[in-house]
Amino acid sequence: MGKEDEDLDLALSVKKADYVVSAAKAVLGAVPFAGSLLAEIAGTVIPNQRIDRIGKFAAELQKRIEHLEQSTVRAQITDENFTDLVEEGLRQAARSTTDDRREHIAKLIANSLSSEDVSFIESKHLLQVLGEINDIEVIWLNFYLNARIGGDDEFRSKHEHILAPISAHMGSPQAELDKRTLQDSYKDHLVRLGLLRERFKVDSKTKMPEFDTSTGAPKRQGYDLTPFGRLLLRQIGLAEHTD
Repeated sequence: MGKEDEDLDLALSVKKADYVVSAAKAVLGAVPFAGSLLAEIAGTVIPNQRIDRIGKFAAELQKRIEHLEQSTVRAQITDENFTDLVEEGLRQAARSTTDDRREHIAKLIANSLSSEDVSFIESKHLLQVLGEINDIEVIWLNFYLNARIGGDDEFRSKHEHILAPISAHMGSPQAELDKRTLQDSYKDHLVRLGLLRERFKVDSKTKMPEFDTSTGAPKRQGYDLTPFGRLLLRQIGLAEHTD
């Protein structure tokens, strides 16, 4: 490829990026305050991403911060930790496929502005952890917020297709075994991230853990939500903040 061709490709790439950014700013400009705030920070963060998702995210963020003093929020633009947090939010919002996910991201950023207990750096860490789990895993995490029998019946009914236990054994059809494997993998992933902890069976007489004779591993009895998991749920609006 000659230098002229390279220059042409570069010019086209720049033009395409400029067009996408201009389109993004036009979409964001329709949202009163949060839209213009995001447009200022976006820059080159969102070329080639889904602009419509960014627009929906901006509208969701607007709802979450409209009660705050605009001058106070705008002043945070000079804080690099805040702009890093918002840029991460923009990236995740551009990849999001559901309104619920965009709502979680918007709530986390909004909570970072109104909370004195969690810094922008810490909020970005929470946002990155949120980016590592999918929507099904968010539902499982929320389930363990109130996992006792007779817990949130409305929530369980709404997500029954995800939360219903899958009983599978060696003689089960492969499809059932696969579904059980996937269901277990969601919870195992949440454990690895420190959002859930495993609870193991204990012998009532010896008070020692019971072990599976076939695997040699402790018998798992269930899972509990960790403080870190509860914090993430609070910051994305799925658990109440306590004084």
